[in-house]
Amino acid sequence: MTKLWGGRFQKSAEQWVDEFGASISFDQKLVMEDLEGSTAHVKMLAACNILSQEEGDQILSGLEKLKVKAQAGELEFSTANEDIHLNLEKFLIDEIGPVGGKLHTARSRNDQVATDMHLYLKNRVKEIIEAIQAFQSAIVEQAEAHVETVVPGYTHLQRAQPISFGHHLMTYFWMLQRDKERLSESMKRIDLSPLGAGAMSGTTFPIDREMSADLLGFSGVYQNSLDAVSDRDFILEFLSNASMLMMHMSRFAEEIILWSSEEFRFIELDDTFSTGSSIMPQKKNPDMAELIRGKTGRVYGNLFGLLTTLKGLPLAYNKDLQEDKEGMFDTVHTLMGSLPIFEGMVRTMTVRTDSMEKAVHSDFSNATELADYLAAKGLPFREAHEVTGKLVFTCIQRGYYLKDLPLAELQEASPLIEDDIYGVLLPKTAVARRNSLGGTGFDQVHYQLGLAKQLIG
Repeated sequence: MTKLWGGRFQKSAEQWVDEFGASISFDQKLVMEDLEGSTAHVKMLAACNILSQEEGDQILSGLEKLKVKAQAGELEFSTANEDIHLNLEKFLIDEIGPVGGKLHTARSRNDQVATDMHLYLKNRVKEIIEAIQAFQSAIVEQAEAHVETVVPGYTHLQRAQPISFGHHLMTYFWMLQRDKERLSESMKRIDLSPLGAGAMSGTTFPIDREMSADLLGFSGVYQNSLDAVSDRDFILEFLSNASMLMMHMSRFAEEIILWSSEEFRFIELDDTFSTGSSIMPQKKNPDMAELIRGKTGRVYGNLFGLLTTLKGLPLAYNKDLQEDKEGMFDTVHTLMGSLPIFEGMVRTMTVRTDSMEKAVHSDFSNATELADYLAAKGLPFREAHEVTGKLVFTCIQRGYYLKDLPLAELQEASPLIEDDIYGVLLPKTAVARRNSLGGTGFDQVHYQLGLAKQLIG
């Protein structure tokens, strides 16, 4: 089969070489974006009298037929035609005859593929933002139900201070909010049209790039033709934002995995998001959380892969840039799989409030309350810290907790301690009193829930 670009060549490559160079196995995902870009391009060519109105109408009719066939899955792509662009051009010529060859007037595959990817990411980023928002909604729902559920807070994976479980969950809401904002802000770079930049230097035809950009819904155009065809910053930015999003989900997944273990027993995942063991009948494994944690690595790999591909490329287009797509497609697929799964896990998980209650009454996470109590009565905090630390050591030696120490023994450590200390040491009291802005106090958690609801509408 003669290549659409083969006039200069005297012999054809062997099939295995063609297959190595072809991208149709993966860039066929751009079929609708490619047809959309071609439709806008033809309308612009006709409006600029580069094509006659009759030619434009013929080509547009053919493109519409291809759209119908693409949506029905009736297009059979061939590696002989290398990529999505040449496959569709061949289909068009077969559909309407030689006039289909005029589709490629005043453009190159270089600006064509860049346009396709801008359109693809523009559409997918909107979907990802919607999926993040649905996930945030599930977090808010669980957090609101557990504002006054008290759980140990951890630093260094050691019990630190009692906190509201709703407050803990809302931490991930704000991480996701930043992810959503980063993705929204990146649309300024995604929402630019490279169409009309040609292979690298523009075209001699009197095209109207602003018109084709407007038809495609882009907010602007690239101002430099070399930049237009060689820029992949918008994909790198997406992959970077996606990596942070996956990192946040991976951290949350790690906690889900810990909380659902027998050692914690803080939550139980719904059966839908768990699996069993082929040999151990008692097992209920948090496999979906583990998969999300694991898939984070592949998204990181996609980012570093493209960074490495781009680092030594001279201007303008190089075949290396064919390697920009699979990682982008894979990352979109990974995000659009992970986000709904995580939303479902959070929305349906059972919170074991009894285990949390037991945990906060069986530790020293209220030690800071005693130190703060003494500091509020005028004792320098460093001295209050030392007094409390010694009392904790005494308790550990005896198998007690601070609340179990008699008042006389507490007063022996510091005469500033009075019998109201037992109320101060209660986990729920400790949480409620931390009412500084952004703190874990119940009033503050309700306040941030109100802000969150405004953000997700």
